[in-house]
Amino acid sequence: MDVLRRSLKDLMKIQLDEEALDKLQWRDFGSGLAMARLAREGARELVLYRVRADADPKAFLKHEHVGGEFYLVLKGGIEDETGVYREGDIVFLDPKSVHTPQGIGETVVLVLWPEGVRILE
Repeated sequence: MDVLRRSLKDLMKIQLDEEALDKLQWRDFGSGLAMARLAREGARELVLYRVRADADPKAFLKHEHVGGEFYLVLKGGIEDETGVYREGDIVFLDPKSVHTPQGIGETVVLVLWPEGVRILE
């Protein structure tokens, strides 16, 4: 699987408004993982994921990104089969890519799925 990655830390500083995050409609998966949908049009979705520091390491299920995945780590980090990504990293996973991410500490990630997600487990 090819991964395109770039850190934006040298270009911008990320400051999250925790109070504003708390006001979003979060879907709690009961494993330390929650998702808030920001926009959806057809199969395209823009979401925020929030991962608690004590989240179950298997909180994310193994899944395929039909049209690829773009994500920006806003807080904490994400680790998967392709590497470790920290705050400020923007990542693109190829179409048909499969991974099982885990949060590193308290994590917030902005995710764009151009063509949706397919759960494999």
